[in-house]
Amino acid sequence: MIRLWRVALPQETARRLEKYTEEIAEQATEGARKAKAGDLWSARRGVRPALLDALTEMAPGHARCMYCGDSQGTDIDHFDPKSRTPLRTFDWFNHLLACSYCNSNQKRSLFPTDGDGTPLLVDPTLRDPLDHLRLVLPLGQYKARTPQGQACIDVFGLNSRPVLVKGRVDAYATARHSLELWRIATDKGQHDKAREIVRVSWNRPLVDVLVAMFHQSRHSAADALFMGEEEVLVLLRDPELREGFLERP
Repeated sequence: MIRLWRVALPQETARRLEKYTEEIAEQATEGARKAKAGDLWSARRGVRPALLDALTEMAPGHARCMYCGDSQGTDIDHFDPKSRTPLRTFDWFNHLLACSYCNSNQKRSLFPTDGDGTPLLVDPTLRDPLDHLRLVLPLGQYKARTPQGQACIDVFGLNSRPVLVKGRVDAYATARHSLELWRIATDKGQHDKAREIVRVSWNRPLVDVLVAMFHQSRHSAADALFMGEEEVLVLLRDPELREGFLERP
């Protein structure tokens, strides 16, 4: 998971969402609100394309899932499930792009809270997941820094899905190679090639690995985190390389 920024919806779509929310709020009971929300969402054809377009613009890589970062995002997930809060069914700030596996097999209607009822899952459009999770780069596994981080690991299966763990290990190797190629291309004055390396790097699946690499390179314990990978750390700390990679095309 990486930090994402929400975009504005077209005005017509925003008005439709408000209208649907008003229709749900008009229902007399909670049960009736849930039923109305379900019916309206099932017939959401008028707003779905615009929602998907906006979510795709926000998503990492080529429309990757905002939870696992690996598979293509195909589903509009309700961060706070509509079965729990039907009034947020058409709340744009409650919509995230998810792959079908994360949405239907992992998260489903799960929404853990702490003892005070505060949500534990991290919405990447509101909080930086790196405040709650640390990726152990050579192992491809996440360690929880907070209860919120642990909830994300558990609900989204970030460590229990072998395809994700192996994918992150491979992504780490690929990212290291890309940094080296960028440095070589830049030193040779091949700036178009260097920019292409950056573009491709940010559009790959599991870009959370690249984000974690730059983040951890500035950590006070970076020498220990990159033990045995000193050459990688030197590249990540290179001001010219950081500027080239962090100003995404």
